[in-house]
Amino acid sequence: MKQTPTLHRQIAALQGIQSGLTKVLVAVAVVALAFTATNVTLFAIDHHISPWIAWLLDPMVAVALGAVLIVDGQLSEHGVYPSGWATALRWFAGLSTWLMNCWAALWPTGTPFGVPRDVDPAGLLLHSIPPVLLIVLAEAITHYRRSILARITELRALLDTQETPVDTTPVHPAPEPVSTPSTPTPVTAPAPMAAERKALVICGGNAVYAPVVPPASTPDPEDEPAIYKLPANEALNEIRTCWTKGETISQAAVKSTRSTSYVHKVYKRLNDSAAETADSGDRHLASVGGER
Repeated sequence: MKQTPTLHRQIAALQGIQSGLTKVLVAVAVVALAFTATNVTLFAIDHHISPWIAWLLDPMVAVALGAVLIVDGQLSEHGVYPSGWATALRWFAGLSTWLMNCWAALWPTGTPFGVPRDVDPAGLLLHSIPPVLLIVLAEAITHYRRSILARITELRALLDTQETPVDTTPVHPAPEPVSTPSTPTPVTAPAPMAAERKALVICGGNAVYAPVVPPASTPDPEDEPAIYKLPANEALNEIRTCWTKGETISQAAVKSTRSTSYVHKVYKRLNDSAAETADSGDRHLASVGGER
């Protein structure tokens, strides 16, 4: 617990560094943009912008860049990082300021636009320092903020771990009960216990009990009504009668109380017998006709 004040001081120091970085960045941005204000205004006037509004160009860029720098700094203190649009805005504002300041050094009056040939090295260096310094400083401070926030998060997690209260109250053993002589209690007959279900072990070693299913009810043969069947001769006569009437095998099986396979055999014999009788009659007629 002695390290807790040290952790608090470290977190406070890191937060102070983060706030100081934001102040340094804003101060550099104000000084750099104030330095470039005159050059940007003259650049706008040289390109036929009215002096009454030419001075608005540099504050316009300065306000946009300053807003991005301040908002990024405040959001980073809460662990929120902006999207790529914030980075694009910073670079656009800085590069546009640099280009407007260095235009005269890259392309002096009367020089065609293209690859710079008549470059003024001293003017290029002089006008490049403020905007380039501002752009690089903004990117460097962004990475500083992320590193500081990561360290603050680690320290706070360590602080929360140390400050978590631990219950150190000693646990006393429970007193042993004093045995007292008890009066005999009447013994009652044990209640009938349900049949123990045997556990079935399946894959995974889990015990699964077979479901209790009541036995299926089966009809008593004595309760079934007796099926009456015709004697063999009567059944055969009934089948022959059905065949004569042209009834189906199923109808004949019902009337004769016989199976359809048996009726089918009888029908086949009757059909064969009728066919043989017809053939013999035809031969007899043929022979009689020949004698005439």
